Amino acid sequence: MKEPLTLQQAIIYFSDADRAFQFALNLRFPGGRASCPRCGSERHSFMKSRRIWECYGCKKQFSLKVGTIMEDSPLGLDKWMMTAWMLTSCKNGISSYEVAKDIGVSQKSAWFMLHRLREAMKEGQMFKLGGERGPVEIDETFVGGKVKNMHKSKRIKGMSYSGGNGKAIVMGMLERGGKVRAGVIADRKGPAMGKALKGSVEAGSHIITDEMATYPYITHDYYHEVINHVEGYVRAYIHTNGIENFWSLLKRGLGGTYISVEPLSP
Repeated sequence: MKEPLTLQQAIIYFSDADRAFQFALNLRFPGGRASCPRCGSERHSFMKSRRIWECYGCKKQFSLKVGTIMEDSPLGLDKWMMTAWMLTSCKNGISSYEVAKDIGVSQKSAWFMLHRLREAMKEGQMFKLGGERGPVEIDETFVGGKVKNMHKSKRIKGMSYSGGNGKAIVMGMLERGGKVRAGVIADRKGPAMGKALKGSVEAGSHIITDEMATYPYITHDYYHEVINHVEGYVRAYIHTNGIENFWSLLKRGLGGTYISVEPLSP
């Protein structure tokens, strides 16, 4: 069964304990070869009935949870993987009350899980966007106060709206049906944007951008399609409406709702 793209598919996918275990195994040990988190040995035996390993090196048992944010949690991998999927897939944010209702745990347990998962995301334990999972929409925006609302003493001479002077430049990447990554970049020139792109999107991926002049110089390693906003905002599947909707939610503050977004990779 393919990895889930919708909530309904995720519920079915992670309800199978063996499938949830295999999903977590591939995340932690790409290739499926486990190693002991205590001594690093790859010599061990696997107890299928309990889904744990016994290490031949340190003579201790370990599970997929040992050495992770899930280690001291009594909740199963099916609930952890489901919560992680919801957190990274719901671009409008997700609350502990919603998670508690959907996976059948207490609100306190759901809050604990979300807190740990968000901390893990903040620490940069993530994977690149794109690949075979679908197009990645890329765009930039300016974040900061409007010039007309600034006190005269705070304004910078020559500041304009179009150039974004005095505002932070934020570059965002949205994987359709997946995650959003965003972060501040120094400027909209090739070196800064190219570094952010290559650090966050897998080479060879299908990416969609607007007609901004920098993109043709930094997208040689990608299948790049462009939507020219002078001609229109949608051409079949070619558009950046997803990431632009994210900017709208971001700037409105979402009424205090948490935004599920990862930082750009360095």
